[in-house]
Amino acid sequence: MTKVQFFGAGLSGFQEKTLPGRLIVLEGTDGVGRSTQIALLKNWLESSGFAVLDTGLTRSLLAGRGLKKAKEGHTLGAKTMDLFYATDLADRLENQMIPALRAGFVVLTDRYVYSLMARAIVRGAAADWIQSVYGFALKPDAVFYLKIDLPNLIPRVLASTGFDYWESGMDFLPGDDMYDCFVQYQTRLLATFDQLARQYGFDTVDATQTVNKVFSVLQRKIRKVLPKEAPVVDGARVLAIPSGRPAAAAEEDIEGRREEFAAALAAPADAAKAESQPRAKRARANSKRQIARAAAKKA
Repeated sequence: MTKVQFFGAGLSGFQEKTLPGRLIVLEGTDGVGRSTQIALLKNWLESSGFAVLDTGLTRSLLAGRGLKKAKEGHTLGAKTMDLFYATDLADRLENQMIPALRAGFVVLTDRYVYSLMARAIVRGAAADWIQSVYGFALKPDAVFYLKIDLPNLIPRVLASTGFDYWESGMDFLPGDDMYDCFVQYQTRLLATFDQLARQYGFDTVDATQTVNKVFSVLQRKIRKVLPKEAPVVDGARVLAIPSGRPAAAAEEDIEGRREEFAAALAAPADAAKAESQPRAKRARANSKRQIARAAAKKA
């Protein structure tokens, strides 16, 4: 059993003192290998007899779709986006994560409140304010911070998805050079993660190592958090609708709220998307030139 603790006041009406499951967080910037490790850990845990729920940002039924649409181009302020992400987490926590923990699952989450705090702080949010926003969140059993430096991060990003508009901070940093923005943003973000690691006592893992080495380190550390034997999972509890209403009615209600959310965003998002595309196109072109210059210097 894990003692229930929240970062602040917690979820309204939540009464339980313990939960049989385990909440395990993987943190770190984009490109550090979190998703790869989550997939490896899930397979390993399931083969060891544990039921596993894996989750991550923008996956809530209520807010996930709207968040993804908003990131295509919007006129929302930074604070509104912070609260939008908080809504996504609150919905997943109440309707996915806690029911799974109640049923004895190991919940693996690809980023948690810490990434959301770090992103907000880098964009100018007051640290005490953004930390208070996440007072509803459940404290995890373990937080593993996949730490990497910028010289090792850049080649990984270039070899995988390339520079991302949001993970380069181009929504708030001046300039059209995506490479320069990426360096500025990630330098600030990594420094903020280091501060949060000290504040919240993250278990730091060197992410510059090979995938298999990082996986082995995580396995060793996670074994200390797990119960000695895999619990018998109560599937009925994890699937239960908290309100007691029929599942179809609950799903219909969620869909209705999601459509209202999406409708409120649609008009400004569509207009802003048209405005943001030229800048993003210039940024990609500048980024390609920067990469070409770097390659020429090495040659």
